Amino acid sequence: MMESSENSSSDAAEQEVGMHRWLALELAGTIRHDGNGGVADELSTPAQLSAWIQAQQAEHTLPELRHADTPFAVDEYARNAVVSVRTAVRALLARAVAPAAPSRADADRLPKAADALDHLNLVAARVPATLSLHWPTDPGHAPTTRFTEAATTDPLDRLTSILAREAMLFLADEDSRRLAACSAPRCVRYFLKEHGRQEYCKPSCSNRARVARHYQRRQEAATSELETGSAGEVDAAGSVGAMGAAGSAGQSVAEQGKP
Repeated sequence: MMESSENSSSDAAEQEVGMHRWLALELAGTIRHDGNGGVADELSTPAQLSAWIQAQQAEHTLPELRHADTPFAVDEYARNAVVSVRTAVRALLARAVAPAAPSRADADRLPKAADALDHLNLVAARVPATLSLHWPTDPGHAPTTRFTEAATTDPLDRLTSILAREAMLFLADEDSRRLAACSAPRCVRYFLKEHGRQEYCKPSCSNRARVARHYQRRQEAATSELETGSAGEVDAAGSVGAMGAAGSAGQSVAEQGKP
């Protein structure tokens, strides 16, 4: 069950302190391995979405979402709107890592990249925004640029437009060239490679892949040994049969030669 905590969205954009935390990867990372061989959705309920928003606000990746001094109330309609943005983001992340394989979590049911792109552009256009500089006072946080939406707009439109714009910023940034889908068994995360040959998002995934390769080699060796043994038995049986047939033929010839 340790897998569940290891793959939570809090490390979806696992990076060193001081490096930029991409909101697009945080959002995509809410689809994760559940620790039991399946896939978990951390935005499957309005309460989970609310908790995720609060976590991102604590990390300064999302602003406060209020309208006329009223906190943003998350409901099922809001959850569906955010999930639709996430689906579009994951479709474009899958395109970004091509020709390498995308995340196995949803590769077979993502929309076409062109449709995902249209959706993000449409959502982002709902709310006018200006580019601003943000530099949290907390230690370890570097200055970042962010599109600031008008606070008087609908909080849900503001939230989804922020998510769409942040995805655009990531995909257009050089960091997106380091994007990869972890190839470890069961892992479904997207991550940023620290070097060109990196295949796994973290050491635990590398260890899991190594164990899986070792197990596969043992299975292949055992299968090969069984096949070799079976082939040897068949050859031996064939040889015995041939010898028996030759002996019978020789005996028949000998009997024919008797007076």
